[in-house]
Amino acid sequence: MGSGWSSEEERQPLLGPALGPAPAAAWRSREAAAAALPAAAPGPGRVYGRRWLVLLLFSLLGFAQGLVWNTWGPIQNSARQAYGFSSWDIALLVLWGPIGFLPCFAFMWLLDKRGLRITVLLTSFLVVLGTGLRCIPIADLMLKRRLIHGGQLLNGLAGPTVMNAAPFLSTTWFSADERATATAIASMLSYLGGACAFLVGPLVVPAPNGTSPLFASENSRAHIKDRIETVLYAEFGVVCLLFSATLAYFPPRPPLPPSVAAASQRLSYRRSFCRLLSNLRFLMIALAYAIPLGVFAGWSGVLDLILTPVHVSQVDAGWIGFWSIVGGCVVGIAMARFADFIRGMLKLILLLLFSGATISSTWFTLTCLNSITHLPLTTVTLYASCILLGVFLNSSIPIFFELFVETVYPVPEGITCGVVTFLSNMFMGVLLFFLTFYHTDCQTPEGSKKAKHGEHQ
Repeated sequence: MGSGWSSEEERQPLLGPALGPAPAAAWRSREAAAAALPAAAPGPGRVYGRRWLVLLLFSLLGFAQGLVWNTWGPIQNSARQAYGFSSWDIALLVLWGPIGFLPCFAFMWLLDKRGLRITVLLTSFLVVLGTGLRCIPIADLMLKRRLIHGGQLLNGLAGPTVMNAAPFLSTTWFSADERATATAIASMLSYLGGACAFLVGPLVVPAPNGTSPLFASENSRAHIKDRIETVLYAEFGVVCLLFSATLAYFPPRPPLPPSVAAASQRLSYRRSFCRLLSNLRFLMIALAYAIPLGVFAGWSGVLDLILTPVHVSQVDAGWIGFWSIVGGCVVGIAMARFADFIRGMLKLILLLLFSGATISSTWFTLTCLNSITHLPLTTVTLYASCILLGVFLNSSIPIFFELFVETVYPVPEGITCGVVTFLSNMFMGVLLFFLTFYHTDCQTPEGSKKAKHGEHQ
């Protein structure tokens, strides 16, 4: 990155041949590390007003990809009725997101070698192809379900770029005192798209009577199917518009770099992986990010499926998911803006956020186990605990991204964030597999007998 912006002397590696920075150097910012080189002091960089347009296009693409990914979870009862989806189908529709991260390293290579424009164009084309596949009018429900699954897989393949490229974009286009904010906006908009699916789906698509397919008539089934197809066509139109705008204008980089770090040479693809895998500090921070954020993302994607047994309606589950993610996005951007000015407090901020998340998740768990804890299970307690959990966890994402990049600099940002989001999606996939088989087992006659036997005991 930036090889066309600097001289040969300026493009020397920022760190020595040893793998992994010294403990004291790990906390230095990218600007401090780059400025420490005698030959890399070309003066302040230049920022362009068009950087906000580039950020807007990328953020809207992430928003659309998150919206498409979370289409089916909030309306799972209606989707069962309209298309005959099973619990396994609903979970698999969400699971295509983490499955799409399997070729994550190929997208990381493309971002590192070909830059932003080619990678973003390919990503937006995959989303267009996926949403278009879901809109093909076919009467055969079996074939329709397969097309929907294929569309969700193609949309999932777009996930690595929208989740990983935010720090790369912010370093390429933004100055040092704007990078954390730009990273937060670009990364949070994908989660905001998933949040809007909680709002759009239940409000546009009616739930079956009693949220059970057994009580729905053919008229209501046809009506539900029409409303779902309206959502699918609307999402396809939005994605096509974004692809057209990206094709018309999305430059790979500005004419001049905004900072010294943007113009500095990064490690090669192979050497970057060696640096990451040998850096114990990075691996510990990566697990601290991947486990809670991956589990929460999978849990949010099937929130309606989880809350249905405790008699929470599809609309209420949608509002809970919506506000939990929106709150996290707002607080996350505010935290990132704060971190732009106070660099030495990233660890303290994360500790405070995770302490709040621990308390909120404990509160939610004890509330749902009201038969044991005798705590009141009300709409207020569910809303409060879930929303606080989402606020504390989601707002930590941009702080983590900045910490990752600074810890292993000069490893390219796309590779660093690609590794951690790959781990996060791996844990998300494990949770979704568990929830799928657990829920399917509870719905079988044997599982129902076991549940009733447990209640009598």
